[in-house]
Amino acid sequence: MRQPEHLAAIDLGSNSFHMVVARQAQGEVRVLESLSEKVQLGFGLDRHNRLDDAAQQRALDCLGRFAERITGIPRGNVRVVGTNTLRMARNAMQFIARAEALLGHDIEVVAGREEARLIYLGVAHSLADDAGNRLVVDIGGGSTELIIGERFEAVETESLHMGCVSYGQRFFPEGRITEAAFRKAVTAARQEVLSIDANYRRLGWAQAVGASGTVKAIAQVCEENGWSGEGVSLEGLDKARRKAIKAGSVDALDLKGLRDDRKPIFASGLAILLGIFEQLGLERMQFSNGALREGLLYDLLGRFSHEDVRERSIQALMNRHHVERAQAERVWATARSLYEQVAPVWQLEDDAALDTLRWGALLHEVGLAVSHSQFHKHGAYLVSNSDLPGFSRQEQQGVALLVRGHRRKLPLSALNDCPEDEQPRWLRLCLILRLACRLHHARNDGPVPALGLAVDGQALTLSFPEGWLAEHPLTLADLEQEQEYFQAADYALTLR
Repeated sequence: MRQPEHLAAIDLGSNSFHMVVARQAQGEVRVLESLSEKVQLGFGLDRHNRLDDAAQQRALDCLGRFAERITGIPRGNVRVVGTNTLRMARNAMQFIARAEALLGHDIEVVAGREEARLIYLGVAHSLADDAGNRLVVDIGGGSTELIIGERFEAVETESLHMGCVSYGQRFFPEGRITEAAFRKAVTAARQEVLSIDANYRRLGWAQAVGASGTVKAIAQVCEENGWSGEGVSLEGLDKARRKAIKAGSVDALDLKGLRDDRKPIFASGLAILLGIFEQLGLERMQFSNGALREGLLYDLLGRFSHEDVRERSIQALMNRHHVERAQAERVWATARSLYEQVAPVWQLEDDAALDTLRWGALLHEVGLAVSHSQFHKHGAYLVSNSDLPGFSRQEQQGVALLVRGHRRKLPLSALNDCPEDEQPRWLRLCLILRLACRLHHARNDGPVPALGLAVDGQALTLSFPEGWLAEHPLTLADLEQEQEYFQAADYALTLR
């Protein structure tokens, strides 16, 4: 596959939106432009976890400016990722639809651990390629990611439900900073970290690294006030804490190196970082300029170089649940043959559709590890709820739908819960997979005849060599049953 020349990554964070535009040259990423805007999307979540109109408009205004800069970059060369706020927002899909129309690119919502993996990838590419484990900490607006990794591989990832925006609202309402509130915030952070403390200490680390804006702001304050050398120290954090409490409010904060736009979330971010230092026994942390957006770029490059981490995730899930590979590969080969015949008419000619079909075929029997009864439902649950590095929530949902819908009744109600623009594609991929599974019901290496599949809208015609169906009455019975299931979804299947 030809390497792309220009790439872009956009991080839709709970506090800030970031965009980086880069050029790929001989395996290296060279940043051409980096933009960041304080959108404070997390502040727009109401008590029902719905994004208010004002926050959505701030976000759309920012994305309108970002869109101008990525005009002309092909769709496959741009990755846009939503994090904690879009994971939580109950009306996220409505906002995403508006944002995608504005940007002209798809938006992925990633799980917390996938966000952590991408952060580590970005940090690792910004540091020396040293041996030994490193601890990476990224404090965002709504979540905090802690990762242990070595070189370019994340070993352990975790996303904790604490962030500088959410902690600011919880512990420092109306911008008041008191010693009691600060103590409660640090204790709450320590309680969150306690759940991973023993495991992370067991793995150990040779260096601690902070990433993104919160750690960067704290490091600048500590360095410019002479409270620590390069990066952040425990002593510097304590001095910053005392200064913040003495100020008494966000408006009164007057610290050398602290920008005005960072003041509203400085105390909350400081409390979280201090809690992490105290709970994990840290004395010092350096800062890395690499973060989620850089990780997105390198992950995207990996996909172009056939180093797609999603493939490793699928293989790992197959191994973990003892999927019969021979059957999975048989079904995939037939599904691909059928797909190639109908993809142009059904407008499925893109890598995303083919990838979803492949992963669905390989995993369609993963639920047998739980029980044979209703194994398609068990499989869908496993796919939906497993940590699959490299996958966005939407991608995982699509694969799970194919696994759920490869047999028995089509999951039309589950389909209605999916993104509206993906529903026709995923249903059609599901129909292709169903036919492939039916044709390999015998689970043997007997050759499948040369098949012809033609489609006209919602009408499918599946053609066999003359006399073949009469010689295989069980397959004919399977396909006749399939005709009824297709009809329930307003599709017609004709056998010839």
